[in-house]
Amino acid sequence: MISTEQLYQVLEQRFGFTHFRPGQLEALKQLAAGHHTLAVLPTGAGKTLIYELYGTVTSQLVLIVSPLISLMADQVTTLNVQGEKRAAALTSLMTYAEKNWVLRHLGQYRFLFVSPEMLSQDQVLAAFQAAKVGLLVVDEAHCISTWGPDFRPEYLLLGQIRHQLNDPLTLMTTATATPQVRADVKQKLQLPQAVEIIQPVDRPNIFLDVESFQTRADKDDRLVELVAGLKKPGVIYFSSKKKANEMAALLNAKTASRVAAYHADLDPETRFKVQQQFMQNQLDVICATSAFGMGIDKDNVRFVIHYHLPSDVEAYWQEIGRAGRDGEQSVAILLYQPGDEQIARFLSEATVPQENEIHYYFRQDAPQMAGDVKANLIWFYKQHRYREEQVQASFAKRRQQRLNALQKMLSYVRTSGCKRQYIQRYFDQFPGGSKAPKHCCSIDEPGFNLSELGLLAAKSEPAGEQKELEATAWQSILLQLFNDAGHASSTT
Repeated sequence: MISTEQLYQVLEQRFGFTHFRPGQLEALKQLAAGHHTLAVLPTGAGKTLIYELYGTVTSQLVLIVSPLISLMADQVTTLNVQGEKRAAALTSLMTYAEKNWVLRHLGQYRFLFVSPEMLSQDQVLAAFQAAKVGLLVVDEAHCISTWGPDFRPEYLLLGQIRHQLNDPLTLMTTATATPQVRADVKQKLQLPQAVEIIQPVDRPNIFLDVESFQTRADKDDRLVELVAGLKKPGVIYFSSKKKANEMAALLNAKTASRVAAYHADLDPETRFKVQQQFMQNQLDVICATSAFGMGIDKDNVRFVIHYHLPSDVEAYWQEIGRAGRDGEQSVAILLYQPGDEQIARFLSEATVPQENEIHYYFRQDAPQMAGDVKANLIWFYKQHRYREEQVQASFAKRRQQRLNALQKMLSYVRTSGCKRQYIQRYFDQFPGGSKAPKHCCSIDEPGFNLSELGLLAAKSEPAGEQKELEATAWQSILLQLFNDAGHASSTT
């Protein structure tokens, strides 16, 4: 039995902390008692420490199911820096020989990171069955509910995979989960009795603002003004890769900020370099799609701006959670133009097959082509013996869920009440008698000024002159950084 004294001892000796953050100790105690646990802790609350400390105390193999390669790489690097060398990630970027070596030597590792797609492969699953997993972790567990049905269906196999791994003790972690999502995650993992550790989702140090515009030109001008005036670093989210590229170029031309785009069309090496530049303070602002965020553990992000309307409140709250992880004042600004909801609706429905598509693909013997996402999605369901009428009903429900989620996001934009309280009610958390933060939202403080938040940037040199002076030295430093980082990442 693991005692509380042991947990505090390892916390200080191994991780250098004397106190647990809210929710961490509670989750560890439940795991120590052998209880499957769902921990919903706000972004930046230290969810990873829970399984890292558990693995350290028990000396058991911890298998972490993670959604993104960038997130796995960041977590492996963090463990390595902390002195834990028995950590690795099995990813699609590895050669067959590299992956095979890790699978043959699982006994040498304490922490192994995999995607649900990798874990569902027969060779990988067989290796972990033989190795005996001490703790199964599903990181960003809300992905089971939000991504599983129509984007990455391998998430739906995790309940079955748990059984094949001999039902190991399981920890599910997320920062955003409504009661419905929590119930869905537990149902799909076949853990209805899992203990829930719920902490408030609110981030009181993030001021919430929504600004409306009648034209795209006005919105673009405002974005330039904000980036020029706000303290850095910051992240700007876009729904369009083309617009992310376009605005990155515009911001580089019109402000003194060092700006880069980050999205799925960039090759892995470029994405890695951009991420490392941002982490090392060699970039001030990232113009990103939703591909950027989960793998970023940067505590001093001062602003998150949404240029386009997110498709749901969960995604929005997850993304603005990148701001202010150091506890200092930060701001989240959503720039809304009437009609943005049409873009969000199109994108939210793009991956959900329509009735005629489901009917057509069910009559094919195999996916039409490797890049046909919907064909491969239907093929997955056919392979797992779903009937066409089951899939039709499931996706009809999914389309309605997406529409309802978008309406909730629009209600946040349009509400005449406190935006912070809207978020709390959405996640079924009520402020009660708790005191509102000094700087809450633009509804509570109409006509707010960024200077009142202490978020105005210091005056700097003109963009062209500043960038020209620093370019040569900056590029030289980055080249050395990427050579070192690229060499280190090749081992995982």
